[in-house]
Amino acid sequence: MANVLDLRRRIRSVKNTRQITKAMKMVSAAKLRRAQERTLASRPFAQMLTNLLQSAVSRTELVDPDTGQPIHPLLRNRLPEKTVMIIVVTGDRGLAGAFNSNVLKAPLRFVDYLEGKNIDVEAIGRKGRDFLRRRFPLVKPDATERAGRVQIVGEHLSLLGNVNYDAVEQMANSIIKRYCNEQIDGVYLIFNEFKSVISQRVIVERILPVQEIGRREVTQAEELTKEARERMGEAARSAGVSLQAAETSEMDRKAIKFGTAPVDYIYEQPPEELLNDLLPRYVAIQIYQALLESVAAEHAARMTAMDSATNNANDVIDSLTLTLNRVRQAAITKEIIEIVSGAAALS
Repeated sequence: MANVLDLRRRIRSVKNTRQITKAMKMVSAAKLRRAQERTLASRPFAQMLTNLLQSAVSRTELVDPDTGQPIHPLLRNRLPEKTVMIIVVTGDRGLAGAFNSNVLKAPLRFVDYLEGKNIDVEAIGRKGRDFLRRRFPLVKPDATERAGRVQIVGEHLSLLGNVNYDAVEQMANSIIKRYCNEQIDGVYLIFNEFKSVISQRVIVERILPVQEIGRREVTQAEELTKEARERMGEAARSAGVSLQAAETSEMDRKAIKFGTAPVDYIYEQPPEELLNDLLPRYVAIQIYQALLESVAAEHAARMTAMDSATNNANDVIDSLTLTLNRVRQAAITKEIIEIVSGAAALS
C-alpha cells in the first residue's frame, strides 16, 4: 500500500488536473456560445439567398428545350455516378470525447455504400486528415492517374480555427469547377449538424447536383444516443449554456415572404444571369454553414468531455482521500499498539 506522502502527492496532482479540465470546460462553454451566435447570424443571409434563388428560378426557364437538360451545369443530374466527392469535416484538435471518431465512422460507411464508384475525398480538419491518410492515398497535384478507388484530393487544416467565408468560397469554387468539367458526378458533405447542445447528428448531405432550392438532401444520418444527450445536457446546465435551439421562426417567416410574395420583382440583371451567379454562392453557403455548425458541435463535445474529466477527478480525489485516511488511521493505530506494548513490557 502507498504511504501517506505518495498519496498526498497523487491527490495534489489530480487536483491540478481538475483545475485544468474545469478551466477548459468553461473556455469551451464560452466558445460554444460565440459559435452559436455566428451560426445564428449566418442564417438570415442563407435564407435570403435561398429565397432570391427561388424567386429567380420561378422566372427562369431552367430546361433547354432542344436537349431537355437543365441549362445550368450545377442542376444537371449525371446518372449513374461514376466518380463522387465527399467532403469530411472534423476538428483540428482532440480532447473532444467521441466527436471526431463519430464523424469519421460516417465516411467509412459511406465508402462501403458507394462500392464500385471512384471516390475523391476533401478533408477539412487535422483529425480527419490524419485518420484518412492512414487509410487512403494522397493524390499528387500533377498526377494524371488515380492513386486508388478512394483517394484524398485536398486537405484544409486552417479553415476551422476562424471560419472565413472567402476561404470557404474559394474551396467551393474549386469543387464546382471540377463538377462542371465532369471530373466528378456528385458531391456529398459529411459533418456534425448542430441545432442545440442536445440536438445534433452526424449527417451525409448531397450538395451537388442541386436538386431543389431550399430543400436539403440528407442521404445518411446518425443521431446522438440518449446517454450522450443526457451527459451533454448536464454539462451544459453546469456551465450555464442554453439547451434550447435559438428561436428564429419569426425571422424566417419575414425572410421567406420575399420569395413567395405575389408580386413581380424587377431585376437589374436578367434572372438567368442572377441564377448563374447565385447558384455557386448557394453551394458555398451550404459548406460555410456546415463548418460553423461543426465548430459549435466540437465545442459542445469538448465541454462535455472536460465536464466528465472534472467529475472523474473528483471521484479519484475522494477515493484517494479515503485511502489516505485509512493509511493514517492504520499508522496511528500501529503507534498506539507499540506504545501500549512497550508500557506493558516495562511493567
